Amino acid sequence: MTAAFPSGTILGYPRIGRRRELKRAVEQFWAGTIDEAALEATTSDLRRATRERLAALGLGRTDSSIPESFSYYDQVLDAALAVGALPARFATLRAEDGSIPLEAYFTAARGAGEAGPLEMTKWFDTNYHYLVPEIGPETEFALSSDRLIRQVAEAKADGFTVRPVVVGPVTLLALAKPTEDAPAGFRPLDRLEDLLPVYRELVAALRAAGAEWVQLDEHALVSESLDVDAATLAAAAERAYAELGAAEDRPAILVAAGYGPLSAEGWRVLAAAPVEALAIDLHRGAVPARVRGLETKTVVGGVIDGRNIWRGDLAGAADRLEDLQAIGAATIAVGTSTSLQHVPHDATEESALDPRLVSWLAFADQKVEQVVTLARGRAEGRAAIADELAAATAAWADRAGAPGVRDGGVRSRAARLTAEDADRGDLAVREQAQETLGLPVLPTTTIGSFPQTGEIRRARAQHGRGELSTSAYEGFLREEISRVVTLQEDLGLDVLVHGEAERNDMVQYFAENLDGFAVTQHGWVQSYGSRATRPSILWGDVSRPAPITVEWARFAQSLSDKHVKGMLTGPVTILAWSFVRDDQPLAETADQVALALRDEIADLEAAGIRIIQVDEPALRELLPLRIADQPEYLAWSVRSFRIATAGAAAATQVHTHLCYSEFGVVIEAIAALDADVTSIEAARSRGEVISDVAASGFAAGIGPGVYDIHSPRVPAVAEIEALLRRAADELPLRQIWVNPDCGLKTRGYDETVTSLRNLVEASRNVRESVSA
Repeated sequence: MTAAFPSGTILGYPRIGRRRELKRAVEQFWAGTIDEAALEATTSDLRRATRERLAALGLGRTDSSIPESFSYYDQVLDAALAVGALPARFATLRAEDGSIPLEAYFTAARGAGEAGPLEMTKWFDTNYHYLVPEIGPETEFALSSDRLIRQVAEAKADGFTVRPVVVGPVTLLALAKPTEDAPAGFRPLDRLEDLLPVYRELVAALRAAGAEWVQLDEHALVSESLDVDAATLAAAAERAYAELGAAEDRPAILVAAGYGPLSAEGWRVLAAAPVEALAIDLHRGAVPARVRGLETKTVVGGVIDGRNIWRGDLAGAADRLEDLQAIGAATIAVGTSTSLQHVPHDATEESALDPRLVSWLAFADQKVEQVVTLARGRAEGRAAIADELAAATAAWADRAGAPGVRDGGVRSRAARLTAEDADRGDLAVREQAQETLGLPVLPTTTIGSFPQTGEIRRARAQHGRGELSTSAYEGFLREEISRVVTLQEDLGLDVLVHGEAERNDMVQYFAENLDGFAVTQHGWVQSYGSRATRPSILWGDVSRPAPITVEWARFAQSLSDKHVKGMLTGPVTILAWSFVRDDQPLAETADQVALALRDEIADLEAAGIRIIQVDEPALRELLPLRIADQPEYLAWSVRSFRIATAGAAAATQVHTHLCYSEFGVVIEAIAALDADVTSIEAARSRGEVISDVAASGFAAGIGPGVYDIHSPRVPAVAEIEALLRRAADELPLRQIWVNPDCGLKTRGYDETVTSLRNLVEASRNVRESVSA
């Protein structure tokens, strides 16, 4: 007999730990300072603490309301390797019984020697990065990891019946890419029939370990931005859940589809599928139409936003749950729109924030409490939660009227913007004016940041605690900048950077210097693997009270006769990597940020900086999943970048940088940014983007990344040369720049110096061969 679904649940929870315990343990394991047993012990303690915390917040110990969503690195990697999809280049790392041990798991994520890691890209329209599985006709599927099974059994031994979370078979294949040896026209989704028996075996094993429910995440069904069309995905889901639902020895199945509204066909297919529950996103999507098949199912209404940190309209969420009853489901449950992996742990820990601001916030723990409150209201009647609803409504009203939320001067300036304010003039005219920069063919540079050493972090922390005076701290930073500039000159790079030693984060640094922002102490969110960021909170109208980067850029430029780039973060990325106010359109907020950056660029030019980079690595990230919504987004995102940069003189060379996404779908928008030079991730994808750039007729400078900085691998000279020669075969030589994929902040100096030395040598080799 199927166990009843809980009245309230979440679709996932932050897994990095309240104090980033997972990050530290994993990195210690990589460094060899702890062994696998110690790593397993630490992560077991972390999972136990998570379960106890969720129970204390009101989720049930034995009703499957607590998800088992832990991952050592990435949930897509977990699913791919659980079914045996380990790339052939790592085949020797399999255990004798064919299973995939932890060493192989991490090697697939990070690479080793000449074997490059799996490609990395953005998880739908979020700032989380997942690893892209490689699946071909030759991929042999077999249950190859029992890690999730052991975690379910671990919870059972501790008195918890948890709901294991697995990326569903359709989404796993839809997010995968063909192996290099796959024939033309092959799609990983072609292997669905071969994959389903392994999923049946996996869910049966989870049942045997104590799971009464399993959650299969099929978020691909909400997206129109994948290589597979919506109708094909819906048909694949129909086939997949007909087979999985027919299995006898299985737990009850919850199919979750978040990050947007399901397509009509996807909704119809899942409603009719032989599964017991569906979870849908009611934060971004409306209540769907009534369709056949829901009469026997639980529908989990995702009314609590899993992606932003605002307390929100709890009464409105209760209203949407009442509206959901009209679809005719057997039971309505309360849930989050997505996993809570996208938000920090606990707003009550932010003691340094203004208490008034904290009263407007809901991090993961507060969102769990909201789910529990709404579930209680459905069980006991709305009157039972009247106080909680009233408190949330009062916080919403207080936020709307608070000082700084609306600034008349900021809004007046934005209202005066015209089309001319976003127009820099003809590219050919700018190219001619920029010839005075005196750059060689195939100029070499880096993206901006250099390694943030322990010494830098200690000095920053000491300054923050008042243990190091401002003058002493600034003196330390000048020494660090001088060292980085000298290193680049010694390496032979053509365009230098100052290394960004003064910046804790490429967004937070600007947030700390712009009005309308607040920064957290403990608001860590996983970006990828062991990397976490602390998104700032954009709560009010944005303006720049004073120059931010100018003095550091002026100082760095004084140290060299070569050009040193001014380094800024673009408006879209500042929005994408912050928790942004939800009380006005993003386009309006982007224009405010753009105007602040426009002022900064004018001051950099006045300080003598001739090359200015405005990074927009998140441009593709915010692209809506629904095709109909994309033109509006691309229009305002491009406009905001151009507002920021269009005030620059023709002789000033404006660069931008984009990373870790499929760029083919937004190549026209990238061109429309009208930057003089654009650097783009290309190393993990082995230069695939170069063909997209060439086919588009892209006319400006382009720097396809030749060095993957998200892996500790040092690329060989020949490897970099091959990527450069591919670029030179497809693009005019005058357009090509040579640079890493991204900033070097997370890397160590030994690997950085060797990699950049190889980059410069490869560039010179190609430069000499094409000029011979």
